[in-house]
Amino acid sequence: MSAKTSESPVRLAAETWESLFRAQVAVMRRLQAGPAFRTLALNEYDVLFTLSRCPSGWLRQNELNDHVLLSQSSLSRLVERLEKRGLVERMPAPDDGRGVLVRLTEAGRDLQKQIGREHVRDIATLVGPALTPAEQQELLRLTEKLRASVTAR
Repeated sequence: MSAKTSESPVRLAAETWESLFRAQVAVMRRLQAGPAFRTLALNEYDVLFTLSRCPSGWLRQNELNDHVLLSQSSLSRLVERLEKRGLVERMPAPDDGRGVLVRLTEAGRDLQKQIGREHVRDIATLVGPALTPAEQQELLRLTEKLRASVTAR
């Protein structure tokens, strides 16, 4: 793909998305191959990270599914594996017999923090040399704007 802009707004949107997607794939592959993810897969870490940001500690599994890039059935199996490893715990939702609540255990919280520190350093090593601080701020602004527009629909 070239960096030139197309005349068609549809084509430009497609090229923009393709560039964003390919950049994300390249960064994620590098991060996944890094030392931070020797003990835990990236999608497992994503679940632990999402739970670590939950103010109440507990999150409905279907709400967790809204924040990770997994199908509901894949997420259910992943949460089961994390529970067997002692990293999360589940319980039935008190107000909904079919709902399931999930939270980090102390071991899960400790592992998330440990991996998170290394993961942040790895991100800085990749992003820092590629983009100036001003460019990082602009990219952050643009991606937040895009995400807000998509989630508002």
